Amino acid sequence: MKHLNGSVAAAGEPAASRHVAEDVDVVRGRVARFLPRLVLVCTVLAAGAARTEPLLDDAAERYRPLMAEETDRSLAGVRAMREAVLAGDVDAAQKAWIVARVGWERAEVFTSGFTELDREIDAWPNAATGFHAIEAKLFGAGRLDVRPEADALIFHLTDLRAKIRDTRLTAQGLLDGAAKLAYEVGESKADGGESRFSGTSLDDMRNNVDGLDSVFRIVFASAVEARDAKLAEAIRGTIGQLQTLLQVPVLARLDSRTLRAASEELIIAFQTAAPLLGLQRPSLQDLVQQ
Repeated sequence: MKHLNGSVAAAGEPAASRHVAEDVDVVRGRVARFLPRLVLVCTVLAAGAARTEPLLDDAAERYRPLMAEETDRSLAGVRAMREAVLAGDVDAAQKAWIVARVGWERAEVFTSGFTELDREIDAWPNAATGFHAIEAKLFGAGRLDVRPEADALIFHLTDLRAKIRDTRLTAQGLLDGAAKLAYEVGESKADGGESRFSGTSLDDMRNNVDGLDSVFRIVFASAVEARDAKLAEAIRGTIGQLQTLLQVPVLARLDSRTLRAASEELIIAFQTAAPLLGLQRPSLQDLVQQ
């Protein structure tokens, strides 16, 4: 028989002391038997957490075909616009520009990760290149002298198309992009619209939110549902609210305050979901500082 410190008890030791030491031995035995199980459980849990992000990265790959499709739509629209410009058809050029914008705005969850390309393709409000430089001439002044800008836009969209094919997609990158796009919809775009000359600002935001809906459904929805069904439902509900708010006939009728609040709710929901999925919380610090 041993004391708590492991020494052997004297023969004349009181019975109570002997019982305490015996109890300690029993506990030690149970702990010794339980410890391997505890280690195994912790190992399994850790392995499960380590697998979470790679599994989501696999889900991110399912988003690639849609992303490529939207970029191809945008590129085809710009090429059609260039042909209309060469033919001297302002109306056809404007319609093609609008078609090209649809694919671009839906793909912005991904494209925000390429800062330089994003600047060349979609800088605003002070745009020297890209969609909005063309918009100012084509819609604002009815001018067709946009061939250099159209050629540059085709070049950069083609570059983006190659990057979509070759860039490794990650759940972290798409979640970061989704949070940033939600911020832009609620903060900068709701303040007055992005495409004022063409009158497509509402469509820009609608397509942005449709893009958010697509990336959530394809990449994140089932994983969030498995970990927190209420949170998954809240995200779906907030995206639906944004879509409803944007179903107004003109930008002047947009309830920008409510839209901003809903976009903030969506950002917070994405940030809440991140650690559940083994991801880092999306940060908006670079956007807030701009």
